[in-house]
Amino acid sequence: MAEISQSSGSSSRAHIRSKKLSTRIDMTPMVDLAFLLLTFFILTTTLSKLKVMEIGMPEKTDETTPINEKHVLTLLLDGSDKVYWRQGISIPKLESVKFSHDPITQLLTTKNTEIDKMLVLVKATDKSKYKNLVDIVDELAVAKIERYCIVDVTKEDEELIRANH
Repeated sequence: MAEISQSSGSSSRAHIRSKKLSTRIDMTPMVDLAFLLLTFFILTTTLSKLKVMEIGMPEKTDETTPINEKHVLTLLLDGSDKVYWRQGISIPKLESVKFSHDPITQLLTTKNTEIDKMLVLVKATDKSKYKNLVDIVDELAVAKIERYCIVDVTKEDEELIRANH
């Protein structure tokens, strides 16, 4: 601090102030405590839990139940932003729907009302994303479709997809 001195001609006394030292705070213990608390919370908490989607699988039996081809809706997932579909298994014509919530839900609900005892076959190619498969299964649940199968893509399906690109 600065010292204030007054002229000696006046009758008042001169004020002399003492030097004040700046205070220094040692932050080492606080930093140690912060790191100890941080380490404690990191080691004792769970970061994230896995999300599991339950799929009910039927028991394997030797019996096969024939299904009428008219009651089957086939959905083909490719790497693009489209879902290819056809009613039936062996129909060589595919139609496509944009891969978003509203068109897929609309397709599934209309087909569910049109087709009695509908079975949906979901086929995902190697180019498709796992997220798209999960989204389709979610859309099936939204449309209240209980009968669906996730099956392998055949060579004929891949050729149809290539032809419709």
